[in-house]
Amino acid sequence: MQIRNAQEADIPVIAQLWHLGWHSAHASIVDVDLVRLRAPAEFMTRTAAHLEQTYVAVLGGEIAGFFMIEGNEVYQFYVDPAQHGSGFARRMMKEAEARVPASLAWLACSVGNDRAAAFYAKNGWRNVGEEELQVETSEGPRPVRIWRFEKTL
Repeated sequence: MQIRNAQEADIPVIAQLWHLGWHSAHASIVDVDLVRLRAPAEFMTRTAAHLEQTYVAVLGGEIAGFFMIEGNEVYQFYVDPAQHGSGFARRMMKEAEARVPASLAWLACSVGNDRAAAFYAKNGWRNVGEEELQVETSEGPRPVRIWRFEKTL
């Protein structure tokens, strides 16, 4: 696995991974209005807006995952489903953690996203509670209930 800064040419692949991963993990646990807004075009726009904070994980010459670091937050973290169960996500998380510029990192996990919550806990992240987070959309911020996970690095 190689980690590199995302480039403009990567936007379509990142946006597709993000769109598919987001819908797989969130469509059944968040408000239907948010699901409606999470169309492919929105992921293209969001990926472009966050490109400078985005890293891609390349495996066999192909992008197999990505993460975004914003301040001390692992803002987004998605892995190609073909890599699930392979240990790839664990290695990618170590790379993401190494790029957080603070000793205390955090990430948001939508309440009900049990698979992701279990992954974070298995990798040393601690669920410190539930809160409401305003997420960005093309129609302005929307509230989502999240579990806040933290980890001392």
